[in-house]
Amino acid sequence: MLSAVTALVAAAISLLPPLGAPAAHAASAAPTTSDSGSESRPVYSYENAIRESVWVDTTIDGDADGKTDRVAVDIVRPREPAAQGRRIPVIMDASPYYSCCGRGNESQTKTYDAAGNPVLFPLFYDNYFVPRGYATVLVDLAGTNRSDGCVDVGGRSDILSAKAVVDWLNGRATAYSTRTGGQPVKASWSNGATGMIGKSYDGTVANGVAATGVKGLKTIVPIGSISSWYDYYFAKGAALYDSGPDGLSDAVESDDARAHCAAVQKRLVEGAPRSGDRTGLWSERDYVPAADKVRASVFAVHGAQDLNVRTKHLGQWWNALADAGVERKIWLSQTGHVDPFDFRRGEWVRTLHRWFDHYLLGIDNGIEREPMADVERAPDQWSTDQVWPPSGTRQTTLRPRGGATAGVGVLGTERAEPGATETFTDDPALGEADWSAAIDTSTPGKAGFTTGALKKDLRLSGSGTVTVTATPSTASAHLSAVLVDLGPATIRNYTASGEGITTLDRRTCWGSSTAGDSACFKETAADRANVDYTVFSRGWADLGNFADDGKGRPLTPGKAYTITLDLAATDHVVPAGHRLGLIIAGTDAGLLEPPSTTPRLTLDLPRTSARLPLVGGAPKAAAAPSRTAATAPLKGVRAPQHRDPLPSTSTSTSTHD
Repeated sequence: MLSAVTALVAAAISLLPPLGAPAAHAASAAPTTSDSGSESRPVYSYENAIRESVWVDTTIDGDADGKTDRVAVDIVRPREPAAQGRRIPVIMDASPYYSCCGRGNESQTKTYDAAGNPVLFPLFYDNYFVPRGYATVLVDLAGTNRSDGCVDVGGRSDILSAKAVVDWLNGRATAYSTRTGGQPVKASWSNGATGMIGKSYDGTVANGVAATGVKGLKTIVPIGSISSWYDYYFAKGAALYDSGPDGLSDAVESDDARAHCAAVQKRLVEGAPRSGDRTGLWSERDYVPAADKVRASVFAVHGAQDLNVRTKHLGQWWNALADAGVERKIWLSQTGHVDPFDFRRGEWVRTLHRWFDHYLLGIDNGIEREPMADVERAPDQWSTDQVWPPSGTRQTTLRPRGGATAGVGVLGTERAEPGATETFTDDPALGEADWSAAIDTSTPGKAGFTTGALKKDLRLSGSGTVTVTATPSTASAHLSAVLVDLGPATIRNYTASGEGITTLDRRTCWGSSTAGDSACFKETAADRANVDYTVFSRGWADLGNFADDGKGRPLTPGKAYTITLDLAATDHVVPAGHRLGLIIAGTDAGLLEPPSTTPRLTLDLPRTSARLPLVGGAPKAAAAPSRTAATAPLKGVRAPQHRDPLPSTSTSTSTHD
């Protein structure tokens, strides 16, 4: 395991560009490296590093006070390069959480001395990378901590306030020494090459800034991040939470913003109707259509079982980046909403180091030629793929049909007989765990379909869909579609408080420390669960959105409607001997808000199907399903009864930020 406690011996010649060099050429210069030239080395003093704050003019007047907003930027950078007249690159994390909620598994907030100078920079980026010749820049988004303006939850102010800092680092924006005035400050120490990183909201902002095409942003590392804010709160009209962006804004805004931003809060409420209809507010907060503007490389990290920022965000962003030809890399873990520092720490630090060295310092270390994807198959067991989804993955249609027992169906490649149906009644008290546990039994709250035991492994990799034709008994109805691996396994316990990790008492250190900023963090271990089934992909919709993804309408009871549900991206192997299951039901308790009625839905099986990303195509010769009415319930992890989208402040488990 790589640890900066046993720091490598500092030795090399500094080759960073001089201060007078143009930013356009500075990023290509070699850093202080190892003897082989393959990595940057910790040759600079962290204790003597320059710690400073500036306020960057955003050109936005979000709080309508007649003055453009300034965002607070806290910087820690090695002293030696500036003294030598050399420029350095930047690792930047723009966040709304630096004072309200904290960052990382230990919920660290920024701290300052009596004069207002920054002392504690949350997370390990500064401790590890500053001695290696990088600056760490932490930005308070507009309306948070020490910044002006108002929080607008992924909108124009959020994105442009962070973009303004990239512009300032490249000499295109103005910063000042104080929030209210002071002298203009130039980033004369920066070579302009910037990498943005962050988990959840922070990584979401990185996605949004990259989608502006801003020059100087060389790479982004979004972790568990949103690509479209509509898809955070809704799934084709069905509400995923009982709150909207105004609730998140209220949680993170500063006292000053709370006193001056009532008009912005009002717009957030009015622009995000609980009907689930798409509005202009959501269009502004959808970064996927602008993926073709992205100039930066992308290293995306996501938990396959993230029930906060679901992997639909990853899948649609990844596919759009692929279409745009963006250089990219991916890690997909078995965790929920967890930072890789807390599920694969040593390998994460090593890989991130090499990633930034390549894209910000120009070191030819070959990381861009290595396998694109790392996928966690079981707790702490990883596989790689040269490309992702892997070659040979094809969208393959599987179809449900009736079985020998009413309410217990078969999943295969054959279409159901004309007129075949299955019926269920929405029960908002039940969810995917209840449905999966009773998949081999006819129950009134779901329709379940399974293959027989597979004769060889079946891998699903990427995003799929389920098309449902259903006749409701009421004027409103919600639908859920769930893919489940039926068979014993040991998995990360992703619905527990740690979302797949347990936090330990011992610490390891990852860089240099000062009295006010330690490089030592609590270790973690995988939280394992032994299960009989694993839910590995989900999708939801309001049936009233059958004709328009962005607008719902009342249903006519007794009339059939067809709608396609988007399944969250996944990479899962259903092993030989297990069965693949598809469940179609109503409200997914704890994850989906129920409709205004309690409908009974009749599925038209010949017109219902799943298009799944199967590696190698359809399963071959699965045995016929074998069940009895007395089948005992299966054991799995229980989905949460309510998933709060706001950040947790717990210090004993991973945060939900």
